[in-house]
Amino acid sequence: MLALIEITGWHWAAFIVCVLIFLALDLGLFHRQAHVVKFREALLWTSVWFSLAMLFALGLKPLRGNKEALEFVTGYLIELSLSMDNVFVIALIFTYFRVPDRYQHRVLFWGIVGALLMRGLMIGAGVALISWLQWILYPLGAFVLFTGVKMLFVQTEVHPEKNRVIKWVRKLYPVSPHMDGQKFVTVWQGRQALTPLALVLVMVETTDLIFALDSIPAIFAVTTKPFIIFTSNVFAILGLRSLYFVLAGALAYFRYLKVGLSMVLVFIGVKMLIDPHDSPPRWFQVEIPISVSLLVVGGIILVSVVLSIAKECRMKKAE
Repeated sequence: MLALIEITGWHWAAFIVCVLIFLALDLGLFHRQAHVVKFREALLWTSVWFSLAMLFALGLKPLRGNKEALEFVTGYLIELSLSMDNVFVIALIFTYFRVPDRYQHRVLFWGIVGALLMRGLMIGAGVALISWLQWILYPLGAFVLFTGVKMLFVQTEVHPEKNRVIKWVRKLYPVSPHMDGQKFVTVWQGRQALTPLALVLVMVETTDLIFALDSIPAIFAVTTKPFIIFTSNVFAILGLRSLYFVLAGALAYFRYLKVGLSMVLVFIGVKMLIDPHDSPPRWFQVEIPISVSLLVVGGIILVSVVLSIAKECRMKKAE
């Protein structure tokens, strides 16, 4: 068996450069002109990003072993599934601000660039904290478990007029009452001002920050390896834009998805509480293999989607 390759700064740099190239091609070539992203185009890009993630996992297997490849796939699936709840909130934000369909991709693009930076910092801080205080995984597990239970009973709502960040931005900088195409900054009353599209971007960024507080602790149940956590998060976030355009027009078909996501968080929270985490042995510690975690998470999401589609089809047939 070949020796595992150590992850160095060059691997980090190469991955980040590839991501930047993909983003540059996306905005500079494929979406230079604002246009409405149709379902077929969104489905194609969703397939592309998913295929790239799976190719990356296949590349990890000979370099870092089967375990880390499975950790990447499981982490990617967790982050991607939790991102689906983010999709519903983004749809509410776009509806509230009446963002034209042709400008939504640009908002999502820059929102994801900001999300990558925020998540990179949060992952670095989280890994450093866990390496310093191993027991912090247990409070994080309790938090993820609480979040999963709360998701079942708390209805997601969007109130931009109550958003503190939006209020702070309005005090700091003038905001024009009307959009100016796909621009975030315009000239209004003789001076520079933000457009409502810029406020939408701020809302999307703050929303992702809130969701990251739930999803990033969840992936620590799978691995504490920084490279695996970061790459799985990046692939999930990169696929979020196209996934939005796939799901946004069919939200009714995913009525049980939120229940499934809640169950995923509950499972992850319990796993974090009962897994050993290299701590002193205790009587209630149970090690759950990565392959089992992958099957459980994938099974929960699959069942919730199938039940949602079946329910919607029955309702339409009854009508």
